Amino acid sequence: MHIRLLICLLFISVVSFAQNLKSGGRLKPEQANMDIRHIKIVLDVNPDKKTIDGFTETELLLKEPSGVLLFDLWHEMKVSKIWVNGKEAPFSHTPDDLVRIQTAGMLASGKVNVKIAYGGTPGIAVRPPWTGGFQWEKDSLGNPWIAVSCQSEGAKVYFPCKDHPSDEPNEGAEMIISVPKGLVVAAPGLLQKQTTKKNKTTWHYKTNYTISNYCLVFNVGNYKVAKRIYTSVTGKKIPMEYYVLEENLGKAEKLLDLFEQSSRILEKYFGEYPWANERIAASETPHLGMEHQTNIAYGNKYRYEKLGNSDFDWLLHHEYGHEWWANKVTNRDWAHMWIQEGICVFGDAMATRELAGEEAYLKRMQTTGRMTQNKFPVVRGEEVDSDSAYHGDIYGKGAFFMHTLRFVMGDTLFFPTLMKLATDPRYTYDNTVVTADVEALFSGAFGKSLKPLFQLFLYTTDKLEISIRQSGEDTYLVKLLNMDMALPLEINSANGLQKIIADKKGITVKSKSFIEADPRGFYLKKVIYE
Repeated sequence: MHIRLLICLLFISVVSFAQNLKSGGRLKPEQANMDIRHIKIVLDVNPDKKTIDGFTETELLLKEPSGVLLFDLWHEMKVSKIWVNGKEAPFSHTPDDLVRIQTAGMLASGKVNVKIAYGGTPGIAVRPPWTGGFQWEKDSLGNPWIAVSCQSEGAKVYFPCKDHPSDEPNEGAEMIISVPKGLVVAAPGLLQKQTTKKNKTTWHYKTNYTISNYCLVFNVGNYKVAKRIYTSVTGKKIPMEYYVLEENLGKAEKLLDLFEQSSRILEKYFGEYPWANERIAASETPHLGMEHQTNIAYGNKYRYEKLGNSDFDWLLHHEYGHEWWANKVTNRDWAHMWIQEGICVFGDAMATRELAGEEAYLKRMQTTGRMTQNKFPVVRGEEVDSDSAYHGDIYGKGAFFMHTLRFVMGDTLFFPTLMKLATDPRYTYDNTVVTADVEALFSGAFGKSLKPLFQLFLYTTDKLEISIRQSGEDTYLVKLLNMDMALPLEINSANGLQKIIADKKGITVKSKSFIEADPRGFYLKKVIYE
């Protein structure tokens, strides 16, 4: 997902829907007690009326006995009945988007099944995917074309859930979506079956993997499915599919070629495609794109660029990169959103490196560094909601920080450690992460603490301050002013480009001409000449 754009001149009701909904933040005690295990969403979708109707069935574990269950659902959706372990239960649904279920007696710790019947008119997306909801569009042939996006708002825009990034259904999810006959539904996981009765077709998808709430969405359209088999880096045969509007079917094979190209690059740096037991897929959408697990949203309209001698689709590559960074490696708290967004953008830079070379990569990162705004720290506290966490620097500055780490550690340490972050079970699938986990991993690989580096660049808006003072006719003292660790630093002098190790004490550099610090741009820095 890319940087939020300003929104103006919108209907008041739509603005209200967008502005009031946020995901994450401080976890409510009633929800902290709930461990979501499996989600099943069963909906009838009516494109003419722009309504949905059905139920969600959630299997969860209570950590402690409780008489209250708490779900999030936009208050404009209408809940009709709720059953807990098969018995109807009283509930309230308040304007603060909370469904509070009061059970007849205390529920014991352990398994609980909650079925919530509901329906209504879901909120319309204001500026999808940045400000999400439902899109009820038409393709150029007049067919219904529906997309759902809800990263910032959370899945409560259209189904009842525990709306927090720290908890995903460990045993997977199912989506059973009915639409008018002739339309195709694309959703996460694998298609289990497709049944048509009278004028409706029901599509049943299932994933056995953990999945974020905001990835439990579907697309509907007059789709054709272009298919091939992709052989992963480990030799596994994985179905690769593209749900393309019928009018663009002739463009599908080229897009699948670029899908394969990105797969090779991403697997090289981050390991095998994370959902290899299911599929690689994308769906054409009326919005730009989103990282929906096993079925990314693609709306870049086949606008390719050149990287080296190869065609390249930046949007396809970026959203696909989120299969590793966001979907497999997931932040526990939106405060640490840079992990999934910044490292994913660094993965975009790896495509530049692979297709256009190291110098093109360096130029890209120099541009990224110049574009860093530094208005807010990348990490803005803890227990932060999606709106508070979201700002441009989680992308660019997050990626540039990985560029800095690469320089500090060196490739022989950095790349294997990055691969470990993307593949080790301690950081993937069921196990979510925060910045402290990333710092501990890289510090362990480096052999000494990198915490000062993480602290400066992620928790403050400060730049690395480098002092250069001429200490003699042909000597210069170079020292770091605000970094409590020694760092490698490139110096351009009369002797050419050289690498030194600088710290607060300083190091003397000999040169018959003026020296320049970090000329190739590995740090966000402020150079002070004394």
